[in-house]
Amino acid sequence: MQSTKLNAQITAVGMYVPDKVLDNKYFEEIVETNDEWIVSRTGIKERRKMENGATSDMAANAILDLLKTTSVKAEEIDVIIVATVTPDMFFPATACLVQDKIGAKNAWGFDLSAACSGFLFALQTGAALIESGRYKKVIVVGSDKMTAISDYTDRNTCILFGDAASAILLEPTEDLSYGLIDTLLYTDGSGKDALNMKGGGSLNPSSHETVDNKMHYIYQDGKAVFKVAVKGMADISYEVMKKNNLESDDIAYLVPHQANLRIIDATANRMGIEKEKVMINIHKYGNTTAATIPSCLTEYYRAGKLKKGDNLILAAFGAGYTWGAAYVKWSLD
Repeated sequence: MQSTKLNAQITAVGMYVPDKVLDNKYFEEIVETNDEWIVSRTGIKERRKMENGATSDMAANAILDLLKTTSVKAEEIDVIIVATVTPDMFFPATACLVQDKIGAKNAWGFDLSAACSGFLFALQTGAALIESGRYKKVIVVGSDKMTAISDYTDRNTCILFGDAASAILLEPTEDLSYGLIDTLLYTDGSGKDALNMKGGGSLNPSSHETVDNKMHYIYQDGKAVFKVAVKGMADISYEVMKKNNLESDDIAYLVPHQANLRIIDATANRMGIEKEKVMINIHKYGNTTAATIPSCLTEYYRAGKLKKGDNLILAAFGAGYTWGAAYVKWSLD
């Protein structure tokens, strides 16, 4: 039995975004909208679209990008957790496909579905496996091909989403001052009607009717979701900060889910954190669902903006409703 207490720390990061860029001008040509309207309400200027390939391809590429930065080999990976709402297919799990594509022949894995909170839920899950002492190397990857479920005649949703994947490697540390220190995670299923994809599951199996009624696309009641997301993400971020006796000056970065710049600003204001200490990449990629938080970590780390010992607050809000926040002490030099 494991007797030494362990924390799960992030020891490597990686990401993948497709080459094809969809800028706001693209949407001006297909729906009634314009660049100023999109930027002022969302903060999004561009997003990426994967034309050939699936969620597993992006996830595999993100993990391979990660492995390039570390001495860890694919066959040393113990577990692969894929956070996604756009699996390649219902079964087998996308994690199985990723395991095969990267040659992680000794790993087991599974998919985790929590929409835009997926990465945080998967981070906590992966950390628990590390903390148990039974596993040494756990990959958590957020990967979503959101363009595959976006209705390009719906101007309210099609402008929001893009495709991307980003991965982290979790490994154990006996230094309990580093790694994942705390999480607060919540679910409220009463929000199910405000943000969903109605078709394709056991409730509404695929049929001519579900296709004709566009039930295989994202549905969102934007005003309802915005109202609860602003409060939910701001409150949970403040709560995890105060629970761990952190003041705004102690925080190196807020790492928020990239859904809407106004929600991000509200969260930072609630925490008393200035804009310079908020990770942002929504302008480049839009909402990539489970990939937003780890892609921010990857880009900021590779830009030299993260240093060992930095206090990070990760926060997200998504369909379900699901929401949460995590306190991470960065351990990479």
